[in-house]
Amino acid sequence: MLLLLVALSACSSRSGWTVTVYYTAVASFHGGATERVTGCPRLDCDGGSDDLGTYPATFVQAVRDEGTGRVGDGRYLNWSVDVGFWLDTAPRDSAGGALEPWRSAAADPDVLAAGTRFTITSCGSGADVTPQVCDRLSAAEWTVRDEFSPGLGGDRHVDVYIGEETGPDFTESDWYTTLTDATLHLP
Repeated sequence: MLLLLVALSACSSRSGWTVTVYYTAVASFHGGATERVTGCPRLDCDGGSDDLGTYPATFVQAVRDEGTGRVGDGRYLNWSVDVGFWLDTAPRDSAGGALEPWRSAAADPDVLAAGTRFTITSCGSGADVTPQVCDRLSAAEWTVRDEFSPGLGGDRHVDVYIGEETGPDFTESDWYTTLTDATLHLP
């Protein structure tokens, strides 16, 4: 009985969280003016100045905002504060690990440590989120594998990775959402 109580006390549900989503931008869904990108032809590089290609400016901005984007040849243009832009074979987190849709999450290390697992048990009060999106976000088991860019995180804030954008104007879709006053279960 005592062991059961200790095990139950180790699990907790905490409300008051902000949950944002991040995604992999897809160059073919963006158009308009273009921008030349310079950086590293691979991750293991500092201060690279190689020509990485020319892409729609809205795509380049999405990569800066989200951290990763798929280009026309199937490679990924990644970005982090530490490295800048680089080309790779997979979408990467800030530490160079491959992002996994519906599993990878980011948080400030003083909020949730790397390796912390959690589920979303409530999408929050008054959340402007569709039942389909809430159900999908709640069905996933997330693991903190990434950190926010400096200044973007904060107390009780997690960012969950949902994979590639599914069409033009993705940031206007139901999937690009913010949960307010969500509840997380931390096993």
